[in-house]
Amino acid sequence: MEAIIPIKGKVKHVITLDPTVWIFDDRKIDLNTFFTTDFIEKDEIEEYKKDMGAHWSREIMEGAVFPPTLKTEKKFDRKKMITGTFGISLDHFIKNAVPDDDAEQITFELGDQIEETFPLSRVNDFILKFSDNGKPITEDGPVHVLFKDGSNQSTPMRNVTGITIH
Repeated sequence: MEAIIPIKGKVKHVITLDPTVWIFDDRKIDLNTFFTTDFIEKDEIEEYKKDMGAHWSREIMEGAVFPPTLKTEKKFDRKKMITGTFGISLDHFIKNAVPDDDAEQITFELGDQIEETFPLSRVNDFILKFSDNGKPITEDGPVHVLFKDGSNQSTPMRNVTGITIH
């Protein structure tokens, strides 16, 4: 099994995905709760702007403060990382690959020359599951493709070897 998944085809930037490092990505989704609760994806840039605006206003009103201590910095929940089931939304990577204007479809290559093709307009509907109960997906991985509506939770697309935009 190859752990690297290329995004290729009608894109400005060919990208290779390495799911083994996503456990540290802030964009990861806890799949144990994703399909049972209302998930709201945050726009990181808007969150940053809002936080910086609040920080700027506070500094003007109260004066500068020292940088945060280790007690206030974001910490990783180690127990959750080694026992959790995680995925990441595919659209983050497709945006970075920059599909050509005439691109219309996305195809998942599933090993043994099996392919699943969808309209590119559905790119926001896919989650790449990369971890199951704290372990990387190795047997039929490196990722499983899930629909965000949860309709294929029990039968995800497996053995993903590549993603092609055409």
